Amino acid sequence: MVAISASDENIRTAELVKIQSAVNNLPIFAEYDIDRMKPVSQTVFDLFEQEDGLAALFGLIRESLPQRLTETAYALACDVAAADGKIHEDELRLLEEIRYELDIDRLHAAGIERGARARHML
Repeated sequence: MVAISASDENIRTAELVKIQSAVNNLPIFAEYDIDRMKPVSQTVFDLFEQEDGLAALFGLIRESLPQRLTETAYALACDVAAADGKIHEDELRLLEEIRYELDIDRLHAAGIERGARARHML
């Protein structure tokens, strides 16, 4: 979620609110230590500054994300990207990369994307 928000180098308030809301309210984050948000975010920012940082980020994600949660992770990324009512070009490129790296079926991705768009229309 942090990566998609930071992908266009402009983290919007709506995106931060969406991330906070997801972490505070979704059952998947029930055991998540909220104090990890700052170091996790800083890791993402640091990786984005490195030449091979995106590859390293996806390596970390694949190590820590159970296969059963890949579509959930993609849905959360789509919700953050759409939170401000507009998905920007850099966000679209990163969503495409996420689909590829997490091996999200194109048909499933289309349904997830359509749901995010419907939830965040202005």
